[in-house]
Amino acid sequence: MAKKKPAGYIGRFAPSPTGPLHFGSLLAATASYLEANANSGRWLLRIEDIDPPRASPHAEKYIVQALESYGFEWHGGVQFQSREIARHLALVEKLLAEGVAYPCSCSRQDLAIVPRGPLGSIYPGTCRRGCTGVDVAVRIRTNSVPVAFHDALQGRQEQRLESDSGDFVIRRRDGLIAYHLAVVADDFAQGVTHVVRGIDLLDSTPRQIYLQQVLGYATPDYAHIPIGTNPSGEKLGKSTGAAAIPTDEVRPTLVEALTALGQNPPAELAECHLDAIWSWARENWNMSVLAGQTRLPMPR
Repeated sequence: MAKKKPAGYIGRFAPSPTGPLHFGSLLAATASYLEANANSGRWLLRIEDIDPPRASPHAEKYIVQALESYGFEWHGGVQFQSREIARHLALVEKLLAEGVAYPCSCSRQDLAIVPRGPLGSIYPGTCRRGCTGVDVAVRIRTNSVPVAFHDALQGRQEQRLESDSGDFVIRRRDGLIAYHLAVVADDFAQGVTHVVRGIDLLDSTPRQIYLQQVLGYATPDYAHIPIGTNPSGEKLGKSTGAAAIPTDEVRPTLVEALTALGQNPPAELAECHLDAIWSWARENWNMSVLAGQTRLPMPR
């Protein structure tokens, strides 16, 4: 039986420390923060630092400093996902013991020839009946039952995991916990009831909901905002050369973020004190204007 959601609204912002915050990150942080405020809820900050090979030196410090400079206020201390590894590994062992997960010795070369679908490679279940090898990943066993949910902005979503993605990894061959398990475990541990994040993660949500169902966790409500893009139409990110948000021009940059999010702030708001900008944003926030959108026009 699924556990009930805790009372009250609890949202979160959970960046990975692969580099400083860019404008796309600011959009996600602003939307999740204002939606939590609009619902008289709590807003948590979690640094998802479980992938050291991808981490940038001191990025977590720069992320926190940037959020502080823009006036974000979160409840409680900053949670670091890497400090929860023991709990994550215990969940992996639990799922293995229950037969819901299994070891997989397939190499990248093995997986290079598997079928591909809209979500990428579709794991064919090669190791479901056992495998040999020392360095093994752990996969969760999926099925063909549709995983469906209603996204507050993007409407009804559905995937059949077994045919759309296949059994997916919850612990990597190098021993690191995979993103899907870590985010599900930590959202549950922190009592998160609502997740507002970029639409680039929309396709990941059914896998996370499936894990929630397997573990008996309540499923949060989801809202996936459209992503910001550069002039070439590419998602703003470190891989596409997105610049760090300035920490010396926070007022005009924050107003630009509100503009990109469809809130139509007055131009003169950029000249106001930061507290006044947030006050205007809280009073006028309307996430529904983003419904059905997948890309955001950037103001610059």
